[in-house]
Amino acid sequence: MRQSAAIDVLFVILPDTLLLDWAGPAEAIRIANQVAELRGEQPRFQLRFAGPRSEARSSVGALIGNLEPLPTSLPDGSWVVLSGSPTISLHADASADKAIVKWLTRVRPGDRDIRLITICSGAVLAARAGLLKGRSATTHHQHLEELGSIGSDCKVVSNRVFVNDGPVWSSAGITAGIDLALHLIGLECGPTVAARVAETMVLGVRRSTNDPQISPLLAHRNHLHPAVHRVQDAVSEAPTRDWTLERMARVAHTSSRHLTRLFIEHTGATPLQYLRAVRLALAEMSLRAGHSVTRAAELAGFRSDTQLRRAWRDLGQHGTPSTVSRAAAQLGQ
Repeated sequence: MRQSAAIDVLFVILPDTLLLDWAGPAEAIRIANQVAELRGEQPRFQLRFAGPRSEARSSVGALIGNLEPLPTSLPDGSWVVLSGSPTISLHADASADKAIVKWLTRVRPGDRDIRLITICSGAVLAARAGLLKGRSATTHHQHLEELGSIGSDCKVVSNRVFVNDGPVWSSAGITAGIDLALHLIGLECGPTVAARVAETMVLGVRRSTNDPQISPLLAHRNHLHPAVHRVQDAVSEAPTRDWTLERMARVAHTSSRHLTRLFIEHTGATPLQYLRAVRLALAEMSLRAGHSVTRAAELAGFRSDTQLRRAWRDLGQHGTPSTVSRAAAQLGQ
């Protein structure tokens, strides 16, 4: 994850903007900053809101004011978030649409590490600006045909929550924008921060893109039990600590037996199974980053590479195919 200056996140607000398209992701990013500050860290994101006019009426009638003009330049590493409008009003203000499309032609995703993030019908405007040529992208199911009709250069992907193609991220819209925001927060700030954000937003399920299984760092967080979350937070933040069931129980302020019952009830795994899953996920991340097996074991909290190999063998078929194949090759399986 990055440790540089805060990332400018520019939300482009259209007339008749679908409020939840951008308000949900913006709140997720705001909460990520709040989590960072509580951890004694600097905020990772700078939220900005711009549009072709200084005000925009939302889909539910609320007026959004004090919008910046569309900027003439963007800081390095900026994220441009382009949301949509309801189907019936997508073309309600052609002049504003044209102004945004013209502005978007100057945005070059990938140059200076700039990312384009589209939510719902925002992908349609991005396609009109030529930003999706040769790229895979998705949008709300009501706009898939429209996205495909703009040009054959965009590879339209249906039935996906979100899709990534290089510096371009696209989502199906509305709540899928929150899923994408959580995924990007996880990439920038780490999975523990993403889990904290989801917990704060009372989100029961975090959806992914291509992988059939969410990272173990998030997969067992689809519950609302505070004691279990406390243990999961503690384990995720200090996976190399000498964790025992009794030590976890002290974090939860309960007995070892009761903690085990709570974990099984709310996560489907025992506390020690959860610990192993977290450590295996961290070991795999280290292997992907190019570390040796011995170093990956150390960083993940295993006492030796032998213990890591044994844990991986025990995992067996419960890992995802892509994860098992990549890590097993490096572990010499």
